Amino acid sequence: MMKTIIALGLVASVAARCDNACSGHGSCMYDDVCSCHDNWGLGLSMDSGDCSDRICPFELAWVDTPGDSGAHHKYAECAGKGICDRETAECECFEGYEGKGCQRTSCPNDCSGHGTCEYIEDLGYAGSFANPIHTSSTGNRWADSAHTFNYYGWDKGKTRGCLCDSQWADSDCSKRMCPYATDILDQREMLLDADQHQVQTLEFIAQNNTQYRSDLAAQFDGQTFALSFRSKLNETFTTIPIAMHTATAELTDLANDVKLALLTLPNKVITGVGVTAEVVTANNGINNGVKLTVTFSGDSVQGPQNLLWAEAYECSTGCTPKITGLDIKTVTAYSSHSAEKTASDFNSYECGRRGRCDYESGICECFSGYTGENCNTLTTLV
Repeated sequence: MMKTIIALGLVASVAARCDNACSGHGSCMYDDVCSCHDNWGLGLSMDSGDCSDRICPFELAWVDTPGDSGAHHKYAECAGKGICDRETAECECFEGYEGKGCQRTSCPNDCSGHGTCEYIEDLGYAGSFANPIHTSSTGNRWADSAHTFNYYGWDKGKTRGCLCDSQWADSDCSKRMCPYATDILDQREMLLDADQHQVQTLEFIAQNNTQYRSDLAAQFDGQTFALSFRSKLNETFTTIPIAMHTATAELTDLANDVKLALLTLPNKVITGVGVTAEVVTANNGINNGVKLTVTFSGDSVQGPQNLLWAEAYECSTGCTPKITGLDIKTVTAYSSHSAEKTASDFNSYECGRRGRCDYESGICECFSGYTGENCNTLTTLV
């Protein structure tokens, strides 16, 4: 009996070497210091102590002091943007931050239900009027139209922003957009010159699959494609299928088909347009492709517009419009692309600069003397 008591005393003495027996979350080492299990420690210093505190996830710090080498954004508990709950090991993130370890920003107002919250590395190039969705040395390469720029910043998987649905805008996508129009009273610098509408060119360059052919463009003769147009309200419209023609005698038919397809886009997004077509011939006399020249002349497309782009992929099942696609170059230095040939001298303002946009309804409240959905109709002479 006495031996049993002595043995139990020795066990208790051994177990009591480390503080609180490492709280059951670590091993007591020979120097009476706890070796804590993963994600256990004590206090802000996270030293082992008695292993009684949970440790929260570490992420790249949003803001921290530099190290000896000047390095910023070291790993920090809760990324320096939250308080660790030592009972649950969950970060209580400050406003504007969320996720495991507060590693990402939240989007304002959850994008108001009119957009999606995207990481900065996934945000596509929105472009600007008269500029392409994605630029290259030759203009807007259609193969890259939906791509993003490569982003290598430290916050590429952390910072997020709203990508608004069409007809919605602002940082939280809370405002309805109003139509744009030319200021009816705006005057050009030289009134004797004719009005200058925007002119765009679209070049369809054939793949050089067969060397020494005199007419490479004939490769995609009879194939079908479509054109897409993005309005100033960020609406994207795609035309009906268009049959490609490369023979000189059929270029007029091609131009007419393209014009009709653009004019029949929904919501009268393009109310006036002119189209011509011609063969693109290289210096060696080979017909490399076809070039379309598109002039925007309607009231709805006055001023600078986003560049058109071609839907040149095959769409046969489960997609629309149903097209065969075109055998065109899209990735080389000289590839199929669209570009602005002539800039418009018309301006383009929200509500024609002659009204106030009601961001609740997306309707222009025109000033006295002006009317129309975009306030570019003058009703009073002053």
